[in-house]
Amino acid sequence: MIKDVLKLFTPPILVQGYRALRSKKNSPAQDGLYLAGNYSSWDEALAASTGYDSEIILEKTRTALLKVKRGEAVYERDSVLFDEIQYSWPLLAGLMWAAAQSGGNLNVLDFGGSLGSTYFQNRRFLKCLPAVRWNIVEQPRWAEVGKADFEDEHLRFYGDINACLAETQPNVIVLSGVLQYLEQPFDVLHMLSATPCNYLIVDRTPFWDGPTDRLCVQHVPASIYAASYPSWIFSLHRFRSFLNESWEVVAEFEGFDRLSSPVKTTWKGIIAHRRGMPLRVSER
Repeated sequence: MIKDVLKLFTPPILVQGYRALRSKKNSPAQDGLYLAGNYSSWDEALAASTGYDSEIILEKTRTALLKVKRGEAVYERDSVLFDEIQYSWPLLAGLMWAAAQSGGNLNVLDFGGSLGSTYFQNRRFLKCLPAVRWNIVEQPRWAEVGKADFEDEHLRFYGDINACLAETQPNVIVLSGVLQYLEQPFDVLHMLSATPCNYLIVDRTPFWDGPTDRLCVQHVPASIYAASYPSWIFSLHRFRSFLNESWEVVAEFEGFDRLSSPVKTTWKGIIAHRRGMPLRVSER
């Protein structure tokens, strides 16, 4: 079942990186990148989509991140290189908070984490921690490339969750820009909630105030790569209710992504810990 879920991954989404440094008032006319429609089923949304070429996206991401790894470039996001790092400070704060709660140990399960984009984004800060292990669970082909070109003593790659858990016990789940591209995102959340991880960080995820999740098709212009594919806009109320079963939310934050859509959409992040677990509190 885990492998079936992984087959549903959309590759790391170039569109979010392309858009992040632009105006918050983007429209389809401005950059050709947008969400459209209100589909009743995943199959219906797929039928209205063109799909994408995963190998092209994989090679673009690999080439860019190898430059970052070798110090030839500063920062990569969604295969696009930037002159400076644009941090998601709340995500980094969540990572450091989880490490502080775990005696300085940070062991991440980064589900759908590309070839290590979030790890490389934050490694300057992660180096100050006494113990860091970053485990990426990706599609088998992406995990294969990750192992060959990027794996080291800190960064590891796996083709499914069980393979990761067989080797290590992560304490933090990171879901950055991935849930909206899964056919059954709440099934994935349920599976991840069953892992030993005590902390959860969600980032770069679209929400709206409606009572139900809205299924759209995301369109990407040829200037990035010509493609379209299903994408959810989650009901914030429903999402919070689902998390409440296993997780206690510590903080919500607004992400830096923006995308034109048929309803008012907010890109948010969430930091949470497992419900009922004791937290360390400083006596200072």
